[in-house]
Amino acid sequence: MAPSRDPGDTWVEGSDGARFWGRFGAAGLVLHDPARGILLQHRVEWSHFGGTWGIPGGAIQQGERPIDGAVREATEEAGLPDGVVLPRFSHVLDLDFWTYTTLVARARESFEPIISDRESLELRWVPVEEVDDLPLHPGFGAAWPTLRADLRRDITVVVDAANVVGSRPDGWWKDRRGAAERLLASLAELATTGVPAEELDLPHHAWWPRYTVVLEGQARGAALPTDAPDALRVVSAPGEGDDTIVDEVAALRDADPAADVRVVTSDRELRARVESLGARTHGPSFLTALSSASTTHNEHVGP
Repeated sequence: MAPSRDPGDTWVEGSDGARFWGRFGAAGLVLHDPARGILLQHRVEWSHFGGTWGIPGGAIQQGERPIDGAVREATEEAGLPDGVVLPRFSHVLDLDFWTYTTLVARARESFEPIISDRESLELRWVPVEEVDDLPLHPGFGAAWPTLRADLRRDITVVVDAANVVGSRPDGWWKDRRGAAERLLASLAELATTGVPAEELDLPHHAWWPRYTVVLEGQARGAALPTDAPDALRVVSAPGEGDDTIVDEVAALRDADPAADVRVVTSDRELRARVESLGARTHGPSFLTALSSASTTHNEHVGP
């Protein structure tokens, strides 16, 4: 028996008669391999704007988050390996009656795409500087300059765990390791779901920062959640946590002088030290605000 058709697989029409695919909106994936470029799809002639080059994507299914729809569609169309997508940010075109969500992500490893449906004439890794040389799908072509501007932007949030945990009256003084593990669990959730762009004072719709948590004293050895994404890492300070945090920031800035590094602490001396290296600083309440905004954001994303 043929699989049932999802209710999202249909056209919607605006007041001006313009038609768009996807009752619940649509989504696509800009997958970037720093060594090879952007994964692009040469669209088959009978498709919408056939013959142009765009990104793998399609209609969002009922009850599906747009970013999940983007990954699912790209996997169906290009044979993405499991776990290859590392989200960086999302961009949304909102026409009130229809939305298109573009997930911009980095490939964790190089792979050869496989045409796995009838919608592609060709799948190709295209160097970033050569994308504009192709006849682009109008929607992707309009968004590409904005997406390209932030393609290489990485955000790393370095967390002074002792300072953050100490700001929460949750009995941390009785079990410092347990309190650190609760912090790690909340950051694992943020690293998975992403946070609204406005909370980071950045463009687009949502971002997926990396998180580095520095532990010291009795909190050393706190375990990451078993399902923690690799965007979350723990560093155990051999001595004072402040020195390790400064070392982490310095390493990030040395690797990329333009790196967007945020340090979460209320310690004035530490703030001054990392700001001198070019990092931005936030107080512990910053993480609480991110968690709250992320929860609200994800409750209202998707159909």
